[in-house]
Amino acid sequence: MASPREVIHLIERFEPNRDVYRSHNYNETEARREFIDPFFKAFGWDIDNKQGYAQARILYNRRAHVRE
Repeated sequence: MASPREVIHLIERFEPNRDVYRSHNYNETEARREFIDPFFKAFGWDIDNKQGYAQARILYNRRAHVRE
C-alpha cells in the first residue's frame, strides 16, 4: 500500500525541523495538531468525530478494526 500524499508531506515537513520538534519546547499538543491528527486523518480516521458518534461507539469500532 502506498503512503497517502498527506503522510509524505508530513515527513517532508518534519525532517528539516527535526531538532525543533524533538526539543523540550515543542509540546504534546503541538505535535498532535501538526502531525498526529493529520496522520490519522490521511488514513480516513474521523479524528474530529464529524459523524457525531458517541465515544463508546468510537472505541468499540477502533477495537474491532485493530482485531481484523
